[in-house]
Amino acid sequence: MKAVSAFWIDRQYDRESAGDGQSRFGRHVERHAADFADCWGDIAPVSFACVAWRLATPPHLEPGFARFHHRVLSADCLRNPWDGTLIARLSIVSPWPDVLSSSRVWGRDRGWRGWPETFGQYLAPSHEEISRNPYARATLLIDAPISLDELPAPPDARTSELVGLADRAVTVITRELNELLVPMLTALDTAAPS
Repeated sequence: MKAVSAFWIDRQYDRESAGDGQSRFGRHVERHAADFADCWGDIAPVSFACVAWRLATPPHLEPGFARFHHRVLSADCLRNPWDGTLIARLSIVSPWPDVLSSSRVWGRDRGWRGWPETFGQYLAPSHEEISRNPYARATLLIDAPISLDELPAPPDARTSELVGLADRAVTVITRELNELLVPMLTALDTAAPS
């Protein structure tokens, strides 16, 4: 069985698409350095990590510096308003729940369909497809804490280390999300079709 990754950083594409062989993501971070302004000098790495993740992922950077498994529709990092910790909020394509997939009585022969899939990617049905068939697209909404242990501390002001620190934050979040989601995605990929 092929090893599953929930998230990965595409460094080769990043270098090749930079034009100067450096980093497309790095140039993007430098152009949007003002987005980090509220993070300077913060004693917690949460806000800094959230901005770095947002800049590394679609729709802010397309294609993203951090790439997603084909079931991942969205992946956001947020500050938990309860205690200020880092949480990930993810939306993932899922098969229908057993209560729906085990019986088609609920559908009354209307031709209900799940997620359209093209070349291994899950897509929203087009308006034309919806004009012909009803769709019930199941998703899982995941809210989970992310460890702060290895996230870089934000600098006190804009610095030449900004790109490296942002890269480190995205790398740590990517690793943490993989530990969290790979078992779930493996189970979903081996389950019935979506």
